[in-house]
Amino acid sequence: MAWYDTAVFYHIYPLGLCGCAHENDGRPTPGAFAKLNAWAEHASKDLGCTAIYIGPLFESGSHGYDTIDYRRVDRRLGTNEEFREFVANCHARGQKVIVDGVFNHVGRDFFAFKDLQANRENARYKDWFCDVNFWGNNEYNDGFSYGNWGGFNLLVKLNQRNPEVQNYHYDTIRFWVDAFDIDGIRLDAADVLDFDFMKGLRRLANEVKPEFWLMGEVIHGDYSRWANPEMLHSVTNYELHKGLWSGHNDHNYFEIAHTMRRLQGLCHDPRLYTFSDNHDVERLPNKLRNKAHIRHIAILVYTLWGIPSIYYGSEFGIEGKKEWGSDWPLRPCLELDKFRDDLTTNPVTSVYAALGRLKAEYPALSWGEVKELQLTTQCYAFARVLDGKALVAVFNNGDGPAEMEFQLPVEANAATDLLADTVGAENVMVSLASGRMKVQLPSNYATVLRLD
Repeated sequence: MAWYDTAVFYHIYPLGLCGCAHENDGRPTPGAFAKLNAWAEHASKDLGCTAIYIGPLFESGSHGYDTIDYRRVDRRLGTNEEFREFVANCHARGQKVIVDGVFNHVGRDFFAFKDLQANRENARYKDWFCDVNFWGNNEYNDGFSYGNWGGFNLLVKLNQRNPEVQNYHYDTIRFWVDAFDIDGIRLDAADVLDFDFMKGLRRLANEVKPEFWLMGEVIHGDYSRWANPEMLHSVTNYELHKGLWSGHNDHNYFEIAHTMRRLQGLCHDPRLYTFSDNHDVERLPNKLRNKAHIRHIAILVYTLWGIPSIYYGSEFGIEGKKEWGSDWPLRPCLELDKFRDDLTTNPVTSVYAALGRLKAEYPALSWGEVKELQLTTQCYAFARVLDGKALVAVFNNGDGPAEMEFQLPVEANAATDLLADTVGAENVMVSLASGRMKVQLPSNYATVLRLD
């Protein structure tokens, strides 16, 4: 059993949370690492999160994904020493730490690109980049053109088939493990990374540290091409992410159930990284027609097969949408003090805290077989079954009460509502007889039941 099989992640975008300057002015933001430490502690203590994904972290020119220096923490956040202490604090709380590895592209101030600008055809590092054309030009008037990510010349595409580039990245990972004791890397833009390079990363992961975790950012496609024993341990489950909100907006649980069946059929054992929102997509309250469904989606993230994660602020139900093409509204500066009472007053915070406790207490949520019990457009019920015991997740996305009846997944005489003490909880009627289970759910409501 690896640590990541039972992990709950807390995802922090540090440049946003700490209110750093959007363009790197070289000046540290006062108290940044103290703030990051406080939020990581909140994630552990209040929410039961056992891992922190913090990124981007490496020195960059602007939003963090235009890397300038792979071997230093972004100056806007602080120093390498402060990050080393942050990791040590997380480890002391029992939390693993994952950072972004932006290995597909670099910023224009990266040393090898500066060499290309200065020395053109004679540049020592010209073969580090893709599609360099000295007959071309670009909006920066470099006098040459080059491959990039997403059409943005700010992000210069690296040639991952070049052994020097590969070894440079391998050494970067060794550096972060040796200097800071990190526990894994989230690979930015993994859907355009070279497959042989990722295989090399997996071989390296097996060398640098036991259970060093590789998770890739992949949006579309057959996730098993990336998440498999030869390459990455996991990828971002964007397919389910889309289904989570649209399945509720369209009152269509078939979309969510079909997505899970399809993904398990493709990927089998690897757990995909499950999220309701992140630093690149609008916050859940901005996408849902009915905000009551935040509860349903939180429960799905924790009870379906996968690795659950919370994006900072989502445990408080905050809003965030892209404005004028900018992602910064999705990456806000927040003050923890403003949310001090939310554990006892906010239904969203309360349910996330309770789900964190359930994940720690019930191995079935990590290891149990997923057994579908009932599925309609409006109602969904499934069990996580382990060693003859089961937890049953039940959902009603309709505007009126709903009654479900289905075969018991295991022998049982009684059922206990494990989320009955959350803020805003409603009464759920359950009866068991003749090997069957009846559940009466209030409108737009969901919960988790333990069979006894």
